[in-house]
Amino acid sequence: MTAYEKLKAARASDRPKGSDFVRGLFRDRVELCGDRRYGEDPSIVAGIGYLGDRAVTYIAIDKGADMADRMKKHFGCPMPEGYRKALRLMKQAEKFHRPVICLIDTLGAYCGAEGEERGQGLAIAENLTEMMGLRTPILSVVIGEGGSGGALALGVADRVYMLENAVYSVITPDGCASIIWKDAGRVQDAAECLHITAEDMVSFGVAEGIIREDFGAFDRMCGQMRTLLSRDLGVLCARPVKRLLAERYRRFRRIGIYEESEAIEH
Repeated sequence: MTAYEKLKAARASDRPKGSDFVRGLFRDRVELCGDRRYGEDPSIVAGIGYLGDRAVTYIAIDKGADMADRMKKHFGCPMPEGYRKALRLMKQAEKFHRPVICLIDTLGAYCGAEGEERGQGLAIAENLTEMMGLRTPILSVVIGEGGSGGALALGVADRVYMLENAVYSVITPDGCASIIWKDAGRVQDAAECLHITAEDMVSFGVAEGIIREDFGAFDRMCGQMRTLLSRDLGVLCARPVKRLLAERYRRFRRIGIYEESEAIEH
């Protein structure tokens, strides 16, 4: 599949949403709401549950099931209070030594006037800063679209995985085409230029692995994801906090490293 075909697959209306993965992965869930500053953002579904036998905090971006639900959830574009809710639960997880699992599926953070008035940029920046130093393991899975800072606000993790047709990008290909070529119709060209696929992310060191999609056997797929994430948490939870944070820091410092050399004349 081309990058553009994978983008269309990631945006497919019948693709499982964040709430579907929450129900498939975690048992004995208790949903927690509100940022304790402004209000509740339904585009981020978060709470406490069990991944196998381990208590975890889950945070999932949800695009909504039908048109009414999608409008309520801003089509999966979180407001500042959504990111602040996520951070509140991450700090709670740190206090009670629970790992954090983030499920990412968003075009990007909500870009309307209300989001800016309530401090969208600051909310994302605070998440980036706090997640880098959070004293508990963090796993992130891009289950659909991973767009811009709206995705990165839940993407500062010890391990990042992507579903095979998920995409991860600094900007949506639509937005890139509009800015670079002044033509939103060139989204296919932008998708290829941006290198947004799961394979690209693994090759760049942005993601650790790719999870095979099998939505026809969704329960089995979630079981395989549960096994993978449980295995990682078994390793990460056994590490001393100082080592965990040092390795998380090194992981992000390695991204984007390149070498320069002088041209050789023949």
